[in-house]
Amino acid sequence: MAAGKSAPPAIEVEVDGRVIRVSNPDRVYFGESGATKADLVDYYLAVGPGILNALFERPTMLHRFPKGLAGDKVHQKRIPRGAPPWVETVQLHFPRWNRTADELCVTELGAVIWAVQMSTVEFHPWNSRREDPESPDEWRIDLDPGPLSDYAQVRRVAHVAHEVLDELGAVGYPKTSGGSGLHVYVRIRPDHGHKAVRRAALAFAREVERRAADDVTTTWWRKDRDPHKLFVDYNQNARDHTIAAAYSVRGVPDARVSTPIRWDEVDDVDPRDCTIFTVPDRFAELGDLHAGIDGDVFDITPLLEWADRDERAGQETPDEPEAPQPG
Repeated sequence: MAAGKSAPPAIEVEVDGRVIRVSNPDRVYFGESGATKADLVDYYLAVGPGILNALFERPTMLHRFPKGLAGDKVHQKRIPRGAPPWVETVQLHFPRWNRTADELCVTELGAVIWAVQMSTVEFHPWNSRREDPESPDEWRIDLDPGPLSDYAQVRRVAHVAHEVLDELGAVGYPKTSGGSGLHVYVRIRPDHGHKAVRRAALAFAREVERRAADDVTTTWWRKDRDPHKLFVDYNQNARDHTIAAAYSVRGVPDARVSTPIRWDEVDDVDPRDCTIFTVPDRFAELGDLHAGIDGDVFDITPLLEWADRDERAGQETPDEPEAPQPG
């Protein structure tokens, strides 16, 4: 730091009785809008019950930007050093490398704000909880458009996915991805492992593909996919594969948010309109649209029966993708 210049003053934020010091509050994180670290803190406070519900008791990987989006992005499984003793963690084992990592496990909103102080922008939770990380309680449907897709295609496929879920008797909770796609979460009974849930997710994806063959692919290798088609990415249900939580900000210049929506909003909501500047008002008006997810629990047995049927017909289940080594 040049002589005569001092660091910008820190601010203190009180969250449910915790006082969290936030350094460099004026650091610009999102160049397109000029949004700062303090704006990011204010956003997460405004949607506090929603982000807490999305992360509660889940191992969570952090996407950190120590210098803002203009600097390097850090994918962090291990909790950053210097965590206060009240910030909780869960120790996970990674058999491929025979290593363990203590990941953040949010149990109170203060832990989210502390993570933001540590330059976290995005929160990527597991689809299982700390009590039993090997038994997912969340099935994730990721509608991932190809490079030559458009959002109209995402909307069409979302309606097909909704139709299939209705026929199964499963209640899906949609949200924008914060990018160009759409996610749907389904609460499930935690009585299967990650491989079974991924296998069930693939069976669902193949059913959507059958009904929307012009729009959808489940082709495993990216290089082999039709770039005009949307990939229903069942791999997001593999162990240690995570996607941005509901209400997580995304590391993009316009400060976009992965935003819960109602099914009747699929054709109207433009993901580009869902940012840290607009979502707080939406949250204040509508509340957490995913608040009821724990009350709508689905048994994936019918999907596993579909998977058996597909495998008898010669449709194999590809091996799980490798997750990155804990750093």
